[in-house]
Amino acid sequence: MSKNDFEEFQKQLQKMFGNAKVGSPFGFQAQPEETKEEAVEEEEEDVFEKIRTFNLKPKEIRDELNKFVIKQDEAKKVLSVAVCDHYNHVRRTIEESDTLGDEYAKQNILVLGPTGVGKTYLLKCIAKIIGVPFVKADATKFSETGYVGRDVEDMVRDLVKAADGNVELAEFGIVYIDEIDKLSNSGGNGGGKDVNGRGVQINLLKLMEEAEVSLKSQMDMMGQMEFMMDSMNKSGKKRKKTINTRHILFIVSGAFSNLSELIQRRVSGSKIGFMSDGAVIDDTYEFLRQVETPDLVNYGFEPEFIGRLPVRVACESLKAEDLKSILTNSKGSILKQYVEDFAGYGIEFDIDESAMTKVAEKAYEEQTGARGLMTVLEKVFRNFKFELPSTQIRKFNICEKTVLDPLESLSELMEANKDLQKDALKQEVQDFVERFETEHGFKLKFNAAAIDEIVNLSLAQDITVRALCEDKFKDFPYGLKLIAENTNCKEFNMTKAVIKDPDKELSKWVVERFQKDDDKKD
Repeated sequence: MSKNDFEEFQKQLQKMFGNAKVGSPFGFQAQPEETKEEAVEEEEEDVFEKIRTFNLKPKEIRDELNKFVIKQDEAKKVLSVAVCDHYNHVRRTIEESDTLGDEYAKQNILVLGPTGVGKTYLLKCIAKIIGVPFVKADATKFSETGYVGRDVEDMVRDLVKAADGNVELAEFGIVYIDEIDKLSNSGGNGGGKDVNGRGVQINLLKLMEEAEVSLKSQMDMMGQMEFMMDSMNKSGKKRKKTINTRHILFIVSGAFSNLSELIQRRVSGSKIGFMSDGAVIDDTYEFLRQVETPDLVNYGFEPEFIGRLPVRVACESLKAEDLKSILTNSKGSILKQYVEDFAGYGIEFDIDESAMTKVAEKAYEEQTGARGLMTVLEKVFRNFKFELPSTQIRKFNICEKTVLDPLESLSELMEANKDLQKDALKQEVQDFVERFETEHGFKLKFNAAAIDEIVNLSLAQDITVRALCEDKFKDFPYGLKLIAENTNCKEFNMTKAVIKDPDKELSKWVVERFQKDDDKKD
């Protein structure tokens, strides 16, 4: 290895182990023992402060969730209680080391409900409130062996990454697995068992109780190098090679299509879609909230797997009025994202009550829960986002008519502000003049008629002034340079004729200037 190669190798190691010091034969030397111990103690103190002082009550977590997630009162209650129970136990375990060996039934959670009702958002908010790392994975991405797809243990390794490599903190994190219903046999329709899904279930149940997971996956080549250099990690301690899942909270969820039908046959014995008293059921929530272990086993889950998920709760599907509340009351409203998008261009908009009602109604028709709001809003705002940043319009209003016909509303807005639009395009002409002079050293002096012609062409062709001018005057730098070499002329008058046929006028200028030069010589 050459000296340069060795120095580059040292730099790469320093990136990996930033707190180590250069000086040993391998480019590093151990830190003083006191410094290492102090650094470790300080780091551990910061890591566990929130968990050690955890004293939240279920209603306090519920109230915080209410700021972000609309509806789902039962889910908030169940999740708040389960999370408080779990992290109170974790706190006691940290405080009293003699409780480490006590038997503890971990309250892993199963959440049932349709897409877009806020399941993921609820759990992200909970993790943020507690201050623990959080990872989400889709069950469909995992395989029994790990050779096709991912190994289930990769979720736990991802938790370490979410904790910035702090294994101790990751051991108290939250793992959320969505689409868990896809691991059942044939979606619960009574078909043959899905061997791969069953294998993943078995692997997961080991993790959900207590397991030691290697931090190095079979395919992790970079991990090979890291584990060979345990003594050089940033804390100065021997690097942990495994993570224990005993105190990791596992939460799984899924839409569970057709499960409500199985439950209904059990509780009422009536036809699908009707209660025993003849009342029509308009969604699956009333049945899903009555789910029991035999229902999930009949759906295609292993009894041992379901046994690791003692806490179960169903989420309600969202109605149009709920979607409107998300727009108007939720701190995480998607509408705020659009406000920020337009603010990036210095543009504001107001949306009235009728518009929000109509957006919610159209989003409900999408049948994708809160995700439908973004689908509808994107259709409403798409052309506004495209057109308005290139204009001088800095404020506009969204009403019900805008939601129903965005293009017509945009056209009316542009027509009402056509003078502002023309002013913006005229300014773009001046911007082009300045760029051209900076890049090529020539001053293009457009008269009023020439500017008007460019503005009109820009509007008629639906092209920016910049693109229009760059195309029309692409040969000007070379042509004007020829003229300047013979005449030393640096300023050129741009008329309407030049705009209409720039190549013809440029050729005429070149010929005229050379003729003048020849006349002087004669």
